[in-house]
Amino acid sequence: MNATFLHAPDNYYLKWWRRLAPFPGGARLFSLLLGWMVPYSASIGPLVETLESGKVRVSLRDRRKLRNHLKSIHAIALINLGEIATGLAVMTSLPDNMRGIVLGLQAEYLKKARGKLVASVCLELPEEIEDNTAFEVSAEIIDEAGEVVAIVRANWLLGYKQ
Repeated sequence: MNATFLHAPDNYYLKWWRRLAPFPGGARLFSLLLGWMVPYSASIGPLVETLESGKVRVSLRDRRKLRNHLKSIHAIALINLGEIATGLAVMTSLPDNMRGIVLGLQAEYLKKARGKLVASVCLELPEEIEDNTAFEVSAEIIDEAGEVVAIVRANWLLGYKQ
């Protein structure tokens, strides 16, 4: 079965982002609500800065609880940040009758991650896609100097909701 993908105007995440983001503290409130819906993701305290269909920026403040023995942000916190960014990009691109599930994550660590980090994703789904199709999405994580500290690749399984 094929599906033609159109950007769903009534996408749940985009609806809430568009309601909250224009207000002072709206991005923070949206991020807290996202953490309530996905509790493990809240463990790193991400802040959604930009959310459009397929385009996402999520930041992470450097805090002691996220650090490793090398006094840089822990590798798993970086993967978590990348997974959040890829997930929001995928979920905001899918129509309401479809879902995405992570099949696997891979990370490439390029330098020690310190300071505020930003994970960015910009994706476009194919116009037609089969049910249960694997789709790779990459998140580039940069530091305050604009240098890439890590790249997280997430393999998502796209399919119809049951």
